[in-house]
Amino acid sequence: MNIIEGGVTSPLGFKAADCAAGIKYQGRTDMAMVYSDVPCECAGTFTSNQVKAACVMWDQKIVYSGDKMQAVVVNSGIANACTGKEGFDACEATARAVEKELSVPFNTVAVASTGVIGMQLPVDKLVNGVSMMSKTLSHDKEAGTKASKAIMTTDTINKEYAVTFEASGKTVTVGGMSKGSGMIHPNMCTMLGFITTDLSIDKKLMQEALSSVIKDTFNMITVDGDTSTNDTLLLMANGLAGNETITSKNEDYDKFYEALYTVCRFLARRMAGDGEGASKLFEAKIINAKSKDDARTLARAIVGSNLSKAAIFGCDANFGRFLCAMGYSGAEFDQTDVELYFESKAGKLKVFDHGNPLDFDEDFAVKIMKEAEVMVVANMNEGSEEATAFGCDLTYDYVKINADYRS
Repeated sequence: MNIIEGGVTSPLGFKAADCAAGIKYQGRTDMAMVYSDVPCECAGTFTSNQVKAACVMWDQKIVYSGDKMQAVVVNSGIANACTGKEGFDACEATARAVEKELSVPFNTVAVASTGVIGMQLPVDKLVNGVSMMSKTLSHDKEAGTKASKAIMTTDTINKEYAVTFEASGKTVTVGGMSKGSGMIHPNMCTMLGFITTDLSIDKKLMQEALSSVIKDTFNMITVDGDTSTNDTLLLMANGLAGNETITSKNEDYDKFYEALYTVCRFLARRMAGDGEGASKLFEAKIINAKSKDDARTLARAIVGSNLSKAAIFGCDANFGRFLCAMGYSGAEFDQTDVELYFESKAGKLKVFDHGNPLDFDEDFAVKIMKEAEVMVVANMNEGSEEATAFGCDLTYDYVKINADYRS
């Protein structure tokens, strides 16, 4: 597997475009489109929130029906959540506009929205945006990069990634882009993610791979404990790489799984480190746990604790906060088995050993925690399973951003 520059336009046959539709933001792009030259097999995962945006339910219908998918239209600024029938009408109007401009069936057009909940989308601006983007669709890498920027809300950086691998003698590419900065919590987060591949693969296997991969990537992110109404991750495969169609879990499937995991993990870590107001990526790694579920639960509890996040921000090696979070996580363990470390590129420091606090160099601890990426490692010494969760520190700016988000 090789990492390459690019994102959603890297696989064969995929184009992207962006435009400034004026939906909410002024002076910046706020709509994006991803389009395949041919219809695609599709897979998707969606928010676990019982309150789902109209676009989520629209996309679920396409994915679960077994229909093909050929285009995705995304807007930022307004979430199209809690918008009743008018919200569904906006989804259909967007898809119908693509049908008119690009001659693809409207029921193969997915839609996605991110932004303020409870506001109605300006349909005329959506339709005009589709018209503008249909004329500028491009295979160029830059088109994919611009699309990844157009879907940002409070994000400070765009997120895109691409890799290649060999399948039955053909070069296959997997590329992706995502957005997400706040209202982010495990079991999907305020995130939109779009992954493209020119692989030929059975739809059921593709869905199985995606559903499995998110367990240790996007579902391991937490920024603020809020699970969004709009979370959507879509995977489109157009088969243009020319490989023999993957219909079983063979060697080519394993390579695809690894590539998909790599793209999703990169995007997940990128999102966590770009949490609203964040100054650091904060990771928690659990090793030698009794079970995979316990490892995931413990890791998420650590990065989800506000006290832990505040300690990371303040470079305070107060290890009791992390042990406390582990203790109320719901996973059962014996604290006398646990070893706890702080780690970054500045070094690694053990602070807790089998139930006992250790004397440690506070200055070295501060040095470790000042880095842009900080990890807490907990060795449970009770099994062989591990998991890593991704989060960020809790800063003053988080409150500032969310106190006036609608303005």
